[in-house]
Amino acid sequence: MQNPNRNAPPDNPAITLSDDERQPCEVWTRVMGYHRPTSSFNIGKKGEFHERQYFTEQRAA
Repeated sequence: MQNPNRNAPPDNPAITLSDDERQPCEVWTRVMGYHRPTSSFNIGKKGEFHERQYFTEQRAA
């Protein structure tokens, strides 16, 4: 396993949080022209979200 703090300066120790100090990250996405949190999705919409395929559009010549 690689050390995730290998790029940290030696005089600044890495900050480590315990699980009770962390807070959840809310993920939002654009659906049908507006933004909404994925936490409000029903089971079907959650499945669609996880099946999305991301792509990189090539530059037009």
